[in-house]
Amino acid sequence: MKILVLNCGSSSLKYQLINMENEEVLASGKYERIGEKEAFIVHKVNGKKYKIERTAMNHEEAIDFTLKQLTNPEYKVIDSLDEVSAIGHRIVNGGEKILKPMIINEEVLQILKDAIDLAPLHNPGGISGIEACMRVMPGKPMTVVVDTAFHQTMQEDKYLFPIPYRFYKEYHLRKYGAHGTSHMYVAKRLAEILKKDIKDLKIVTCHLGQGASLCAVDGGKSVETSMGLTPLGGIPMVTRSGDLDPSVVTYIMKKENLSASEVENLLNKQSGLEGISGLVPDFREIENASLDGNERAMIAIKHFNYQVAAYIAKCAVAMGGMDAIIFTGGIGENQIRVREGICKNLEFMGVKIDTEKNAIKGEETELSCDNSKVKIYLIPTNEELMIARETKALIE
Repeated sequence: MKILVLNCGSSSLKYQLINMENEEVLASGKYERIGEKEAFIVHKVNGKKYKIERTAMNHEEAIDFTLKQLTNPEYKVIDSLDEVSAIGHRIVNGGEKILKPMIINEEVLQILKDAIDLAPLHNPGGISGIEACMRVMPGKPMTVVVDTAFHQTMQEDKYLFPIPYRFYKEYHLRKYGAHGTSHMYVAKRLAEILKKDIKDLKIVTCHLGQGASLCAVDGGKSVETSMGLTPLGGIPMVTRSGDLDPSVVTYIMKKENLSASEVENLLNKQSGLEGISGLVPDFREIENASLDGNERAMIAIKHFNYQVAAYIAKCAVAMGGMDAIIFTGGIGENQIRVREGICKNLEFMGVKIDTEKNAIKGEETELSCDNSKVKIYLIPTNEELMIARETKALIE
């Protein structure tokens, strides 16, 4: 069985074709700048990369051209699209109605459209990808794995906001979280590594990347997470502010005479570590500048480390303790000093990171000292494989 996994952004398309017999990635890649004449695809197969400049004015054109690469005689991995058993889609927010991976039909598609207001930067692209596949590959079974579904096990005292209750009843305003697929994958992987039943573990998963969130996974279930109504909330990110005193928002709007859309754009795309440092929105560049003595960059990195550590402690409170901390995502997997800086803030809780073990990037390994009360692990995430597994289980 071969599963095609699609992750559509507003102007991008990431994909993997996975042979589920051995979970081998047959082909993968990313289409960028969809909607522009300068669109291009980077297709990876057999350890080689092929960059092809190809205009794609919408997701349907991008998906159609991507599928052709899978059967391209020059580097084909399948003889026919008939070999693709199903397509698994990633969507950020499914509201309160999608609690688990589901086979896509018109009803499910409408639920996803109804949740666009809850993820305006993310859901539209994913929905466009689903509708494009319906046209390009009609009748092919499709599933949706929603990031927010994993967090639907949180209790009301964790997901409600302290605002008039009617806003929850009328507009479904609540904490939804994000990165659920990643949090679920790395937590399950740790249970496998430790050879323990996940039901017996209290794990804090730290998905740290351009977007970043933490999750308290107690017995395999999400009981607390950092992101809120949208992926803007929680810890500070590279360009996103994370949680703020609400008066900061209204104050800026009044002083700068900004509309709701304008201030939302400022908080999503001009804030976070970029906002503090004044540097380009690249975590590596900001960290390098901090090491070179740039004061604002140093403040930005210290602020990030502190806020992540503080939320790890909050997750421990939510679970009544913690057995392990997992670092994953682009930053979590590759920024050695950041992992160390976060853990240094938690030494009072018995968290001790081994600096020699920590001198590694992108490889699955334990990072904790032998006498650490809490295990620390680096586990590269694999959301695509998680989606493929869920898709296989559904269509079978």
